Amino acid sequence: MKELFYYPKIEDKGIRIDVYLSKELSETRSRIKTLIASGKVFLNGEQVSKSGAEIKQGEIKVLFEAPRELDALPQDIPLEVVFQDKDIAVINKPQGMVTHPAAGSPDNTLVNAALFHIKDLSGINGVFRPGIVHRLDKDTSGLLVIAKNNTAHLSLARQIADKTAERYYIALVEGNIKQDSGTIDMPLARLKTDRKKMSVDENGRRAVTGFKVIERFGDYTLVEFKLQTGRTHQIRVHCKALNHAVVGDITYGRKDKFGLKGQLLHSYKLALTHPSTGERLVFEAPLPEYFERVLAKLRP
Repeated sequence: MKELFYYPKIEDKGIRIDVYLSKELSETRSRIKTLIASGKVFLNGEQVSKSGAEIKQGEIKVLFEAPRELDALPQDIPLEVVFQDKDIAVINKPQGMVTHPAAGSPDNTLVNAALFHIKDLSGINGVFRPGIVHRLDKDTSGLLVIAKNNTAHLSLARQIADKTAERYYIALVEGNIKQDSGTIDMPLARLKTDRKKMSVDENGRRAVTGFKVIERFGDYTLVEFKLQTGRTHQIRVHCKALNHAVVGDITYGRKDKFGLKGQLLHSYKLALTHPSTGERLVFEAPLPEYFERVLAKLRP
């Protein structure tokens, strides 16, 4: 039996706890209701008795038994470790690598590589996501932090929930964004006709993305994004909703003319407080070569 911990964000307040956990655990609401009925869900230390209980800020603990034994095995896959100590490791994930094992992607993930190169990983998120505090889409490159023990994991999760951990991205988007900077505040939910996709939905969960234009190329704009929430595909769907899809994103945009293998979206900066020392750490990763090559073609 694993103890899983979640820290609802301010914008999650008022959501039913079974709806919230269904999304976080990728389980059906009936499965979550069974967990609640069997006394395995706690909110701020108190046992939750009703599936319709509303989310409050604080800590949700779930006693969860994984459905099968560990099948995420160490694999000798190249892994760029930007920083590592006894508590955390910061990884520069390449485009094309899935973050953790899941249906359809049982191996060759960042977790498989981390199990080989790093060894010690926190167990809070279970055997399929050891050490994983936050994720990057398969074709999004760049920085993410993984936890090497449970204390570090809880600290990092709280920082993300409280927005004290800062995540910055650079993307090339289609078209010329008129504003120099701004905030995109549009709720997101899974697309009812295709559960693998997200869409803007007034009944969805609040999603907020700050942006600042870096460079303009007429038909394209280079933009810095700052996540204020961390929804699935958040930046990509927000860009689509503004009619400025991320270049190379065939899921939410269109086929590009540069022959790319995925979207030009890179997690380039990560700022966090070290779980043990309290030191403020800032990490940066340069744009991948294929990204720079496209920019070089666009510049005079």
